[in-house]
Amino acid sequence: MALLESIKRRGRGWEDLAAQYGVTNPDPPWKIALDATCDLLAGNSMVLPADQVVPGSCALPSVERRAEEDDLSATIYADVPFPERQLLALAHSMIRHGLIDEEELTRRMKQVHERLTSV
Repeated sequence: MALLESIKRRGRGWEDLAAQYGVTNPDPPWKIALDATCDLLAGNSMVLPADQVVPGSCALPSVERRAEEDDLSATIYADVPFPERQLLALAHSMIRHGLIDEEELTRRMKQVHERLTSV
């Protein structure tokens, strides 16, 4: 996944950005949205035992997403700090499961960048 590899190589962690801009909050402003996205993709798998989750009832079951996140965090994204590692792992899983493709993710990232830099 070329896009995610590029982000991994050139991205900066929240710790560096917070220090640069004098922000003292230890959590990046996007962390809540990341957690909410994980919860929404998990649907009812967040509250049901794994054996009671109906296949196809949610976009990305929580147990499956967490297992993928653990695997990706130990391998591909091992050198990326948390929570950036969690964000990259989620994007990786969403691409892998066909929930978004790299072109759409690139387009959305450009839109966000334009909004943030247009001020």
